[in-house]
Amino acid sequence: MSYHRTPIDTRTLTLSVLMPVFNERDTLALIVEAVHAAPVAPIKIELIAVDDGSTDGTREVLQQLHAAGRIHKLHLQPGNRGKGAAIKHAMGLSTGDIVMVQDADLEYTPEDWPVLLAPIIAGKADACFGSRFLGGPHRVLFFWHSVGNIVLTTFSNMLTNLNLTDMETCYKAMRGDFARRIQPTLQSQRFGFEPEITARLAKAQARIFEVPISYSGRTYAEGKKINWRDGVAAFWHILKYNLFS
Repeated sequence: MSYHRTPIDTRTLTLSVLMPVFNERDTLALIVEAVHAAPVAPIKIELIAVDDGSTDGTREVLQQLHAAGRIHKLHLQPGNRGKGAAIKHAMGLSTGDIVMVQDADLEYTPEDWPVLLAPIIAGKADACFGSRFLGGPHRVLFFWHSVGNIVLTTFSNMLTNLNLTDMETCYKAMRGDFARRIQPTLQSQRFGFEPEITARLAKAQARIFEVPISYSGRTYAEGKKINWRDGVAAFWHILKYNLFS
């Protein structure tokens, strides 16, 4: 990877926001408006949404938001392929100087974008992770979810030689040129995207920063989708993308 150490002029910067969507009809309009209200002016936002085969009316809401100009690029997957596949497609559509992932629920808030983007804009980082475990405010929820995250992050760190606190975080921002260069090589279809992109950044010797973010997690009754099977699969993804890919 070639390192850009000079600051980026925010007056000409475009941020590509990659939004994978699956059955988020109730939160979609709210998060899209939160994206447009993010305190990052004068940065230009390019919002790219990929629907992953929603069946609850989400597609119709997406099409309405796209027609109204609130979503700039929209792709409708023919069926449910997984979050990783949706992010990969959105990444291929991006043109921004920086790209970042934004889930379509309300667990992560665009109000945290300034601290997440700052190291990249300053020329200090090639990627920045938003950590839910560095002291930001968060909703108190599942103990075993946090234990699982710590175990997976530690295992990933052992193979990448990084010292992250939250490998599984949704909030990962990175330079757009790097994202589009690796986009054709991404393989993970579901939640394996998180360990895969982490492994690829580590192998490229990217300069990675980690910053605290807030987090308002959901219960399963409220629509949370990741489950214990994804946690077990994550161990294989960590091994695969660090040792065999």
